[in-house]
Amino acid sequence: MTPPITPRWVVRHPLWPLIALHVVLAGQVPVYTALGMDGPAGDPLAGTVAFVLALCLSLRHSLAATRGERPAGWPWTLAALVALANVPLWWFGSNWQAFTGFALASMVMLLRGRPLWLAAIAQLLHNPVKEVIGMLHDDAYTVAQALLLGSYSLFSLVLYAGTLVGGARLVRLLHELEATRTELAATAVGEERVRVSRDLHDLLGQSLSAISLKGDLALRLLAKDAAAARAEVESLTGVARDALRDVRAITRDEHSVSLRTEIDGAAALLGAAGVDTRLDVADVPPLSGAAQSALAWAIREGTTNLLRHSDARTCTITLTHRQGTVRLEIVNDGAHPAPAPAPTGAAGPSPAPSGTELSEAAGPSPTPPGTGLAGLAERARAASGTWLTTVRDGLFTLSVEVPEEVA
Repeated sequence: MTPPITPRWVVRHPLWPLIALHVVLAGQVPVYTALGMDGPAGDPLAGTVAFVLALCLSLRHSLAATRGERPAGWPWTLAALVALANVPLWWFGSNWQAFTGFALASMVMLLRGRPLWLAAIAQLLHNPVKEVIGMLHDDAYTVAQALLLGSYSLFSLVLYAGTLVGGARLVRLLHELEATRTELAATAVGEERVRVSRDLHDLLGQSLSAISLKGDLALRLLAKDAAAARAEVESLTGVARDALRDVRAITRDEHSVSLRTEIDGAAALLGAAGVDTRLDVADVPPLSGAAQSALAWAIREGTTNLLRHSDARTCTITLTHRQGTVRLEIVNDGAHPAPAPAPTGAAGPSPAPSGTELSEAAGPSPTPPGTGLAGLAERARAASGTWLTTVRDGLFTLSVEVPEEVA
């Protein structure tokens, strides 16, 4: 794994590098003043007091900027910092110019619009123009030298202020990044919970229905045909083992379904439940993985709902292929008078013929995550398809339509 470019402690504690940057830049003033870098040495105590004041004022502005705020009373603290940076400059010269970078940075972080431009231009030109004029009155400098040194002073000011503003904005971005990572992690956990809930419902729903069905059948056969009852119990044990294997696959997100396997399994299960099942699934081309998965899950969910929630005696499963789309229809005669509301697929409901009662309510009515219809809707959308349930003349129809090739 490639090591991170930025040390982890910087990401966890981004304020410390920003504070250190302020201390280093502001520390130039008392050091230069005490050593007399530009002119005679000044009072170290005055330089130290100014250092503390400028550092506190600038940090107050910068730390608020890392939160996307302006501190209370900021016009007064900005005015104090500007005065502290510019007034002593006329006596201490370039020894004091580091503070002008703090003043310019605070202007950029606090002011908006025209006041920002006017104040920033005035601050940028103040010290360089003063130095150029002073050097032109000194015969020791030529005009070219004076302009070059003035440009250097201007460049240094822009560099200092840009570093401070960039540091504050970088800390803000790091805070936003950490908040986004936390939100994404929470979202991923939620999505995984929904996936596990959906897969458990879809997989175990049919398995548990089969176990219940075969158990009841074995009890009925026990007094009449012990051999047949034993066969049903053995079959029930196999279904239970398959269910256990499915649970393990769900926890690893490794479970896959086969359209042909689900069709055969649905026919066998419905037949065992005494439902007269007719299949019309011959005219289907090879399908992409997403399309096949969506249809296979639809068959499993439709079969489970039929066994659990209806008293159907007949069921027809039809697969048709036309113009690059595959349509699945599961029709049974166990419709209830008022089907439960459910959302339609991504493309919306198809127009219903007269006498048809759609399972979609008049307005949005999202199905709770983890239920069978919600899982069916998610899988249909993932395959760029649509789904619909209708009730007409005592027949309940579940239809799913997906493209033959899913992008």
